[in-house]
Amino acid sequence: MAKQYETVIGLEVHVELATSTKIFCGCSTKFGAAPNTHTCPVCTGMPGSLPVLNGKVVEYALKLADALSCQVNRYSRFDRKNYFYPDNPQNYQISQLYLPIGHDGALTIHTGGEETLPGSLSGHSANNKETLPGSLSGHSANNKEKTIRIHEMHMEEDAGKLIHDEWEDCSLVDYNRSGVPLIEIVSEPDMRTADEVIAYLEKLRMICQYLGISDCKLQEGSMRADVNLSVREVGSNRMGTRTEMKNLNSFKAIAHAIEGERERQIELLEEGKEVIQETRRWDDNKEYSYGMRSKEDAKDYRYFPDPDLPPVVISQSWLDEIHASRPEFQEEKALRYQRDYGLPAYDAGILTQTKRMADLFEETAGLSGRPKEAANWLMGDTLKLMKEEGMEAEELAFSPEHLASLIRAVDEGKITRQNAKKVFAAMFREDVDPLIYMEEKGMTMVTDTGAVEKVVEQVLADNPKTVEEYHSGKTKVLGFLVGQVMRQMKGKADPGQVNRMLLERL
Repeated sequence: MAKQYETVIGLEVHVELATSTKIFCGCSTKFGAAPNTHTCPVCTGMPGSLPVLNGKVVEYALKLADALSCQVNRYSRFDRKNYFYPDNPQNYQISQLYLPIGHDGALTIHTGGEETLPGSLSGHSANNKETLPGSLSGHSANNKEKTIRIHEMHMEEDAGKLIHDEWEDCSLVDYNRSGVPLIEIVSEPDMRTADEVIAYLEKLRMICQYLGISDCKLQEGSMRADVNLSVREVGSNRMGTRTEMKNLNSFKAIAHAIEGERERQIELLEEGKEVIQETRRWDDNKEYSYGMRSKEDAKDYRYFPDPDLPPVVISQSWLDEIHASRPEFQEEKALRYQRDYGLPAYDAGILTQTKRMADLFEETAGLSGRPKEAANWLMGDTLKLMKEEGMEAEELAFSPEHLASLIRAVDEGKITRQNAKKVFAAMFREDVDPLIYMEEKGMTMVTDTGAVEKVVEQVLADNPKTVEEYHSGKTKVLGFLVGQVMRQMKGKADPGQVNRMLLERL
């Protein structure tokens, strides 16, 4: 009988914090600047420069620790992690090993559902690039709830970025990212499948976004996950030899890397070979991982307390203040939408999957007084256009004021729904004022009954065979006649009014 194997997975997730300045200096953290323009003696490791801790970093770390139910070390401090690499100008990284800011937390996930319901964390981004079959964390009939333990979370600084120039056969270093504040969340090896990993990452990302501490954009590197994976025979309590996979910048790459590494390790064991503990780099284009270096232990980094930074002492009153400021998270918000706005569970679950979409909905619903219409526009045309443009919800630029104005215009009969969709497409891309755009493009509804009647008479006169078919019992041809009138009116007539006029004459 063939051996059955179980995958054991733990994650090290780095979340880049949304502070305006770096963790130990005043340089900007803004993404996308020209190389080496957001640097100073501190973040480039110049001799004699001294770090000063950014208090906002500690505040954000405490917010996440509270949300993850972590125990907080009231007395916390920084350590030096010593290693040489070109993107590390000091030859050490300031991190936390001995007294991290948080430990022993937990995150509950849901996996195994086949439909998305309130509270779902399926990560269905508009362009679907990070959506994986089965990664639905919703409360469906067959969903599985599982708690993933958090071993620890700590603050640290990011390294610079190496750019490999194949044309010149050299590597360039950009230190803009050096010193950008990170929180590293280290899980216990509690995950067993790619679905569980994705559900965990999706929920962690959502919590960070709702807290406002990070945008967690994988494509920009503000959320990065290293996967520690081993396999063992089913039923065994003994851990296998683990490898760590890096260079994973999308949920799709993470899932593929997990499946690829699982198969590679099982194949080695089946051939009687050993799995080597090492760091591996995943190539998503080739869908293959290759060894980078042997996996280091903590002793290899020669950690010692950083002599330039004093301990961080956290008062109970600060912890109480952090807990009191905890926002309404996705599950609570979805239930409130059902209760206060009368939305179906499915709608509430979709609208709360990102904070940006939830904020847009609430503001639009309040301004328009039509929550169901606001939900329909966001879940329908908005998600459709986001998918076409390959956008995330955080990139949506149109204002709730303009969407509410469009909803009112449709409700008041100023524009047909068909033309309103065209207005919304322009609003989606350029946030135009819908009322001004309607006037400029001549989309405002024709209220002159005489003008509509004239077109109706003309259409009936031009289509005698269709009129005869209607009178012979083929009443479905009425839709064709309505369409002809709307075409001649360039979509600016009320379809209901056109329908009534045609029926009266027929």
